[in-house]
Amino acid sequence: MMLWGSVVGKLWATILLLVSFVLIVLTVLLVEFFENFQIENIENDLTKTAEQIIKVTNDHQGSNTDVLQIASELIGKETKMIILNNDKMVFSSIGDNELEITPESIKSDPELIKVFTERKTVKKEMALSDDNGNEELSAIVVGVPLELNGEQDEVFLFQSLESMEETTKSTTQFILLAAGIAIILTTFFAFFLSTRINAPLVKMREAALAIARGKFDTKVPILTQDEIGELAIAFNQMRKQLKFNMNALSQEKEHLSSILSSMADGVITFNKDGTILETNPPAERFLQSWYFEKGYNREDNVNVPLVLMNLFDESESLDKEQVGEITLQGRDWGLIVSPLYTNPNNIRGAVAIIRDMSDERRMDKLRTDFIANVSHELRTPISMLQGYSEAIVDDIAGSEEEKMEMARIIYDESLRMGRLVNDLLDLAKLESGKMNLNYECIPISPYLKRITSKFSVLAKEKGISISTSLQDNDIEWNFDPDRIEQVLTNLIDNAIRHTPSGGNIDVIQRTSDRRSLVIDVRDSGSGIPEEDLPFVFERFYKADKARTRGASGTGLGLAIVKNIINAHDGYISVNSLPDKGTTFSFILPRIMENPE
Repeated sequence: MMLWGSVVGKLWATILLLVSFVLIVLTVLLVEFFENFQIENIENDLTKTAEQIIKVTNDHQGSNTDVLQIASELIGKETKMIILNNDKMVFSSIGDNELEITPESIKSDPELIKVFTERKTVKKEMALSDDNGNEELSAIVVGVPLELNGEQDEVFLFQSLESMEETTKSTTQFILLAAGIAIILTTFFAFFLSTRINAPLVKMREAALAIARGKFDTKVPILTQDEIGELAIAFNQMRKQLKFNMNALSQEKEHLSSILSSMADGVITFNKDGTILETNPPAERFLQSWYFEKGYNREDNVNVPLVLMNLFDESESLDKEQVGEITLQGRDWGLIVSPLYTNPNNIRGAVAIIRDMSDERRMDKLRTDFIANVSHELRTPISMLQGYSEAIVDDIAGSEEEKMEMARIIYDESLRMGRLVNDLLDLAKLESGKMNLNYECIPISPYLKRITSKFSVLAKEKGISISTSLQDNDIEWNFDPDRIEQVLTNLIDNAIRHTPSGGNIDVIQRTSDRRSLVIDVRDSGSGIPEEDLPFVFERFYKADKARTRGASGTGLGLAIVKNIINAHDGYISVNSLPDKGTTFSFILPRIMENPE
C-alpha cells in the first residue's frame, strides 16, 4: 500500500498541513507585527526628537543656525532634518546628491500640508528619490510646527527605513528558520504519532484477515489503554462471540446435514429460479433417475426437474403446498412441494419432500395378493370338504367303499388345510423374529445322510436316484438342526416333485475356507423358467399359475426356507436352466457354540 493511501500518510499529511498553515499565518502576522512595531517606534522616536529640538531651540540663547547644526549632529546621520518657513528652506541636514526634497514637494503632500495649515504634528511613511531621481527610498517623515524668533516654522525629520528593512529581513529569516525547524519537528512527531496510532490498527487488520480465513483463535494485542486499546478489547470480544456463533452455526449445519443424510425421504431445496441449493442422498437418487430417464447428465444440471417446478408454480399461485406423484425407472415417487418465505409476502424458493413409495406400493400389493392367495388356497379344500360332507350327510354314496373314499378325501383336504395354517404360522413367527433357534454342534455327514434316507423310498417309487456328497466327512457345524432339517426336507421334496423318472438328486456339502458351510440341493428336473426365478422365494408364488392341487403345494415352503436361512445369518440362492435342472444353495456362517 502506498504511504499516501494509508492511515499513517493521511494523518501525517493532515497534521503537517495544519501545522504548516498555522506557522505560515503566524509568520506573516509576526513579520507584519515587527514591521509595524518598528515603524511605530521610529515615528515615536522622531516625534520626541523633534519636540526636543524645538525645546532646545526655543531655550537656547545662541545662534539658531548653530543650535540647529548641533541638534542635527546629535540626532545622527541616519536622521535628516529640514526646517521650513513657508516656502523657504531655513535649515537642512541633507547633503548634496542625497535626497531631492524641496518645500514644494513637502507642501504638495496632502498629509504633510497639515503641518502648515493646521499646525499639528504629522507622521507618515513615504517614498523619496535621490537628487537624480533614480532611486526611491522608503522613509519615515515626522512634521512638527515650530515657533522660532517669533515666526512660524516647521520642522521635518526624515529617517530611512533601510535599517528597519534589514532588521525586518533578519527577523523574517529567523522566524522562517524557526518555522522550518518546527515543520521538521512536526513531521517527525506526526509520523511518530501516526505510526503509534496505526500500529494497533495494522494488528487489527491482520487479525480481521486471519478471522476472515477462519482462524478464530487470532487475538489482537492490547498495546494502549486509550480508545484504540478499548477498540482492541471490543475486537477480541467480537472475535470470541463470532467464534462461538460460527461453532454454533457449524454444529447446527452438521446437525441438519446429519438429519438430512439419515432421512429416508429425499429433500431438495431450490431457489425461485429453480437452482438447487441442498439435497440429501435419497434426493440424489431421485435426480439421477430423472436425468437418466430424460437422457441428461446429472453433473451438468443444477436445476430441479420440471415436475417439481410445476408443483412450485402451483404452490406459489395457491400459497400452499402441493402434492404429486411420478414413476421413474420402475419406482413410484411421491412429491410434496412447500414454498419458502423471506417474509410473509415474498416467496424465495421451495423445499421438496420426495418419498420412494415403491416399497409401500409393493407391500400393499403383497397384502392384497396374500389375502387373495390365502382365500384361493382355502377355497378349494373348503369347497371339497363342504361337497363331500354334504354327499355323506345326504347318503348319496351307494356303497361303503364310496363313503370311505369321500371320507379319505375329506381327511386329505383337512390335512392340507392344516399344513397351510401351520406354514402361515411358522412364516409369521420367522418374519416377526419371535422364533428362537436352538443351536447345536452337529456332525454334518450323519445328519445329511439321515435326512436323505427319509426320501429314499419315495425317490425309488418315482425312479429317481438320490445321493449325498461330502467334501469333509468329519466336519461339525453349529445350527438349529430341526430348522435346517425343515429347509432340506422342503428343498428335497420340491426336487422330487419336479424331477421326472430316471433323474437324479444330489445333496452336496462343501466349505468356504472353513468359515462358511455351503449345502447344495441339485436336481436334473424340469427347471424353473427364467422369468420366475426372482420370485420363487415369495409367499404363494408358484410357477403353476392355475394353482391346482397336488404337486404344486401351498406356495409357502420356499418363503419359510429363506426366512430360516436368514435367521441363521445365512444366504440362499437358486440357479436353474429349463429342462436341465435346478440348484438351491444355502450358506451358513460359522457360529460359536451356544450363541445365546
